[in-house]
Amino acid sequence: MQPAIRVTELLKSFGPSRALDRVTLEIMPGEMVALIGASGSGKSTLLRHLAGLVLADRDSRSEIEVNGQLVQKSGRLAANIREVRESIGFVFQQFNLVGRLPVITNVMAGMLTRVPLWRSLTRWFHASEYSQGLEALARVGMAERAAQRASTLSGGQQQRAAIARTLVQRAKVVLADEPIASLDPESSRRVMDILSTINREDHCTVVVSLHQVNVAIKYCPRTIALRRGQVVFDGPSERLTPAMLRELYGAEADEILDLPDHISLLQDRRDNVAPLPSIQAAQAG
Repeated sequence: MQPAIRVTELLKSFGPSRALDRVTLEIMPGEMVALIGASGSGKSTLLRHLAGLVLADRDSRSEIEVNGQLVQKSGRLAANIREVRESIGFVFQQFNLVGRLPVITNVMAGMLTRVPLWRSLTRWFHASEYSQGLEALARVGMAERAAQRASTLSGGQQQRAAIARTLVQRAKVVLADEPIASLDPESSRRVMDILSTINREDHCTVVVSLHQVNVAIKYCPRTIALRRGQVVFDGPSERLTPAMLRELYGAEADEILDLPDHISLLQDRRDNVAPLPSIQAAQAG
């Protein structure tokens, strides 16, 4: 089986320092993989390279393929990068919604890679296409917010709308860059539940960068750990014990271990009060 993501000798420098140091990895179709590491370890930089938003060092041996198509090689984008990006969804930490536009219009932006230019400029879509947008919003529990201005949504609602945008895009690979970093515990849980659900139901590949190791263990069977731009661990998430993290990161492990896992804390509090609702019930809300 061909990998969904293949990275070879990825090298990225910012001045004298290396953000990514010859990263090589493969991720298979349908996997849900966490990227972890201390601040500055290269997680966001790696994800942006996968989408072709950042270029590797020129004339390096770096090469990235997604869904069997070249994204970039030796610091140069593939000639057909617009076509390649059609199957790559990117969920940003800061949502990247247009605040003055309705939620449904922001979601429909996921179709812009496969509609004619004149329609994308005028935001003109068929009724059947709008139906797809509403269906995507329903899947993330946001159907009733379709006509609402994006700027009036909470952070968690904006992130769910951003995920709906990738559903409309029909992305085969979803890259989520610290999607819960600025969210409250309940919103964080909903976002991670939704990413897990689309991974399972749509059989898409999901790569999500996270600070909280326990969240990676809970949602992602596989974790890739970065340290100073290098892969220091790639394997089953359940192996990431505190002892293993200290072996991998040394003193930097405290930065990772000290971060609160607010999703687990939320569950602990609810277990003391009432049963935790199902994923389906959470999405319906």
